[in-house]
Amino acid sequence: MSNGFEIRDSELELHQFRARLWVAAGFVFVMFGLLAARFVYLQVVKYDHYHTLAEANRISIVPVVPNRGIITDRNGVGIAHNYSAYTLEIRPGRVDDLEKLINELAAVVEIAPRDRRRFRRLLEESKNFESLPIRTRLTEEEIARFAANRYRFPAVEINARPFREYPHGELFAHVVGYIGRINERDVKQLEAAEQLSNYRGTDHIGKVGIEQSYERHLHGTTGMAKVEIDAAGRAIRSLSRVAPISGNNLVLTLDARLQEVAYNTFGEFRGALVAIDPRNGEVLAFVSKPGFDPNLFVDGIDAQSWSELINSPDKPMTNRALHGQYPPGSTIKPFMALAALTLGKRTPQYTINDPGFFTLPGVSHQWRDWKKGGHGAVDLHKSIVVSCDTYYYGLANDLGIDNIHNYLSQFGFGARTGIDIEGEAIGILPSQQWKQRRFKQKWFVGDTISVGIGQGYMTATPLQLAHATAIIANGGNVVRPHLVQHVQDSRTLQLQSIARPSAPSLEIRADFLGRVQNALVDVLRPGGTAARSGAGASYPFAGKTGTSQVIAIKPGERYDAAKVHERHRDHALFIAYAPAENPVIALAVLVENGGSGSSTAAPIARQVLDYYLLGRDPQPLRRGKEEPDEHRD
Repeated sequence: MSNGFEIRDSELELHQFRARLWVAAGFVFVMFGLLAARFVYLQVVKYDHYHTLAEANRISIVPVVPNRGIITDRNGVGIAHNYSAYTLEIRPGRVDDLEKLINELAAVVEIAPRDRRRFRRLLEESKNFESLPIRTRLTEEEIARFAANRYRFPAVEINARPFREYPHGELFAHVVGYIGRINERDVKQLEAAEQLSNYRGTDHIGKVGIEQSYERHLHGTTGMAKVEIDAAGRAIRSLSRVAPISGNNLVLTLDARLQEVAYNTFGEFRGALVAIDPRNGEVLAFVSKPGFDPNLFVDGIDAQSWSELINSPDKPMTNRALHGQYPPGSTIKPFMALAALTLGKRTPQYTINDPGFFTLPGVSHQWRDWKKGGHGAVDLHKSIVVSCDTYYYGLANDLGIDNIHNYLSQFGFGARTGIDIEGEAIGILPSQQWKQRRFKQKWFVGDTISVGIGQGYMTATPLQLAHATAIIANGGNVVRPHLVQHVQDSRTLQLQSIARPSAPSLEIRADFLGRVQNALVDVLRPGGTAARSGAGASYPFAGKTGTSQVIAIKPGERYDAAKVHERHRDHALFIAYAPAENPVIALAVLVENGGSGSSTAAPIARQVLDYYLLGRDPQPLRRGKEEPDEHRD
């Protein structure tokens, strides 16, 4: 047409429109088909997977920490127990400015400088996402105040936690030990032992002493709870629960009252005491003084308290009974006497004349006796009773160091006793091979002579001395010292004994042993070095005094305690067992810088024995003047 009008083809346009409509409809249908297929895939095929994820968003699996087993003495006296208290805790990972948050918290709940120091230390040792206590043992009033201000502190929460308590404080600190917060080293050890999963939710673990050595008994089995949570992660309700299994209880061989008596008897002195039942190896008392308060470590000790402990000149963190290695002094003489008789180097009748010193042919040096002028005629019996050094200088020279080493090792010197806590020191029982290995030097005769009186290279722990004394007391039967008497099942309350390896008895001739035992009894009688401590005893007991040098005395000089700094004075030692005929207790006492064994260590032992056998209350020992020279050993 030429008039300018275009004639439209309606049929064509309708056809094109319908085609486009079908294409669009097909596209929509395909999309809905794909969407439906996706729905089917997600809701049917992957139902279990996504249902689990959804439930995980709504349900939290919370570990339920078991109660730690309690520890009692042999008579049921509590030594370590648990209680529940509320703790104010911060999650550092949710906080931008920790110092500001703590200051704001301090306006609501009292936070002392000690709490802040402890929190900083925990922060250094812990993971960023862990919940760390800023305050423990909240009062009801403090809980109420925080609850009213809870909305202001989204990264802070109150949790009910079980707490460990040591009601006797420092009295059992070194033997029972303590628990502390789990650190990276503990985690690695738990992973190696495949026990880490059992510590989910647990903040603490045994660190030293019985708490550490019997951790697998005390910890228990962690439980599990399914808890429904809200969007903020707060628990709404409990859905199910697998109860934890509490740790087993421990019944110790220790006598709490005897431990207290022994500890207090030291008075102002430092030292150690170990008492053993020689019939079975049960440790009755295990004292190291001074001690420390193990409760300081439960929440995480603050830096100031830690510094005070480790920098104290009294070394309260040192377990003297287990780790302390001291020259045994004259307490070694009964064992040397047995070696002399057994190896045929001396007979009971062999007698020397003691002029107050010992010399070797062709050697100008004199090894002096502790008593100026000597003891005159001395046989084996008298050598023990008056503790004649000169007798044992000559004996050691005749025995030789390797014979001394081989014989004394049978009594446990130079080796661990095998007591059931970790960290036992072995002391030193020297030999020619030992010196060559240690110092790359040959052994000299003078080295042997010093060992003859428990000096020189030789050292022993108080535990070793008590163990060796128990062997003499029970006729040569070797019993392994142990601290745990029974493990009590937390569910059945049944007592279970712990299997302990037996040790062969020593082959000591009864007449040889009898002579040494008789001499040890006479040590406590008139004329003996511990006669004052034996005076008036209603039961016969045996013992041996000892004094060991801390610093060497210059040639030509004699020891004068008044001229020596207190911490450089001699150590005092005493070993004993009672009653003499049928011993039920054997002990070793070490008094650091206590002077002579007769003046300090023996009186402590006498008071402990009086309490154990007679129930007599002791009097704490106080520093006084040194004993006169005739009572110095």
